[in-house]
Amino acid sequence: MSETKKTAVSTSDAPAAIGPYSQAIRVGDTLYTSGQVALDPATGNLIEGGIEAQTVRVLENLKAVLAAAGLNFANVLKTTVFLKDMKDFAAMNAIYATYLAPEGVIAPARSTIQVAALPKDALVEIEVIAKESA
Repeated sequence: MSETKKTAVSTSDAPAAIGPYSQAIRVGDTLYTSGQVALDPATGNLIEGGIEAQTVRVLENLKAVLAAAGLNFANVLKTTVFLKDMKDFAAMNAIYATYLAPEGVIAPARSTIQVAALPKDALVEIEVIAKESA
């Protein structure tokens, strides 16, 4: 694959895009995902529950997008986390750690930002950058 060729990556195991964007874009061996919120891939609806349930759903959605590109969380270099309320940081972080920083895995770089609102009134949105050779 050409290092400059941009290709879309998508899977039915993650929510379909709700706007003019791709679930992820691959350029060479690098994958850039769109932000995922806690949408159920089967229904397209925001799941019920608080920050813990929504964080799990977001990470499961990202896991599916990564898998569609032949990658997993160990390939993730950078994440950006958007929180509706920074008071949810500790609860989100505990779940995030089980997916992206289990024992023996180098945690990716991360930025966490509180935002005024997220799509569908979600509590959390996460996007990642991953690389095959990471």
